[in-house]
Amino acid sequence: MHSTAANHYATLGLDRDCTEAQIRSAYRILAKQHHPDLNPNSGAALRHTQALNAAYETLSDPERRLAYDAELDLARKPTIQGRVTKSERNIAQDLSLRIEEFLRGTTRQVRVIDPSNPVGPETYELVIPPDTAPGTRFRLARTEPFVGGHVQIRVKMLPHFRFKARGSDLRCDLKIKSQRAAQGGVEMIPGADGSMVRVQIPRGVGRGELIRIAGGGLPKPRGGRGDLIVRIVYTPEVRITRK
Repeated sequence: MHSTAANHYATLGLDRDCTEAQIRSAYRILAKQHHPDLNPNSGAALRHTQALNAAYETLSDPERRLAYDAELDLARKPTIQGRVTKSERNIAQDLSLRIEEFLRGTTRQVRVIDPSNPVGPETYELVIPPDTAPGTRFRLARTEPFVGGHVQIRVKMLPHFRFKARGSDLRCDLKIKSQRAAQGGVEMIPGADGSMVRVQIPRGVGRGELIRIAGGGLPKPRGGRGDLIVRIVYTPEVRITRK
């Protein structure tokens, strides 16, 4: 019996009744997320890629999958003492990230506390690829004693002092003097990923007007990015009065 017999479906984040199309789709998505080229210094990413390949090779072949399912059924039969040899348990947890981590990607150590685990807290390495949308869910295969179960991690965005999110769009204020508003011109502001963004200010722009910068927002679930929406704010004029 394969030593990873209880892992293949969980590795791909699928149930046993999944279709061939779901297997192919899950493999493509996860293989991209954990590709060693995106994570050159991560041993966990390499191990996860190897596990993904093993799972796909087994489950994408109908005959091998049938034999594999038979092994799973055998492993789940009670032992002589009446115990079950494999224990599954799924658990969900949120992980908060900064805006730039969604845009650039990152690797995080996730600590999972499950009161039913007699060993104590579990630690998993989660590789988050660049352009991950807030709200994305990742499924990680659990270790002993819950082999066959999975941890579902939902990534959420931390509040930002400058940017506010509305869907996939980001909003921020740009303070300018009334003279600059009258003349128009170009202002450079920090973008969400840390790079400088060019804002073209139309001549005569009014207080509260919005300037939309395509692609300057958050990653979208189906690819691409939202927009950065800049609101014009006039800075107070300093007037000197003479007595």
